[in-house]
Amino acid sequence: MKIMELPIEFELNGQKNYINPSLIIWKNELTLVDTGYPDFLPLIENEILKNGYEMKNLKNIIITHYDIDHIGSLYDFKEKYPLINIIASEVESKFISGEMKSERLVQAEEMIEDMPIQEIEFGKWFIQQLKKLKHVSIDEKVHDGDLILDNECRVVATPGHTSGHISLYFPSLKSVISGDAAVKENHELGIANPQFCLNVEEAEQSLRKIKDLKAENYYCYHGGIFTL
Repeated sequence: MKIMELPIEFELNGQKNYINPSLIIWKNELTLVDTGYPDFLPLIENEILKNGYEMKNLKNIIITHYDIDHIGSLYDFKEKYPLINIIASEVESKFISGEMKSERLVQAEEMIEDMPIQEIEFGKWFIQQLKKLKHVSIDEKVHDGDLILDNECRVVATPGHTSGHISLYFPSLKSVISGDAAVKENHELGIANPQFCLNVEEAEQSLRKIKDLKAENYYCYHGGIFTL
């Protein structure tokens, strides 16, 4: 088994940005963790192909949580690769499938009421982007402690950033894919975007939880690989 970082560079609001979806390679099968913003499918495909892998071997997509930069291209992947198996926590699956209004949209609508005038335009744009996201059914709903990918990967519930956020622990690789439960900043692990965490206390507990796994490599969606 191998985990590979897929660094994606893009421009947002006139600034260079980066995200780092992960690709898990196991027995010639590929599993993608998170799908970037809307219209990022070609960027992610190119990165996978550039590393010598074939899209026909993409079997699973794991979503760590409902946020536009993590699920933005999920619908496009499912449309293009309809046999793909989509995995998410039971909590997040309700938002991704449209069964419930997403926590992030509820938060954005509440925040805009108290935003400074100069930020309201961006707030409205962000709300529209969330509303435009297409719903996708989840094939496999997971919970804390579940073993997936032939028991090589353990699901770790890491709520705080969102209530159903999950991280992925690979004991044999001594590695964690953290989603937004951790960010690599200033050569250490911290909480990703605390101002947008739905519960900062829970986010701090979740960060401690994955640190306590004593992994050697933490694959952070924002910031890249943190190696102890």
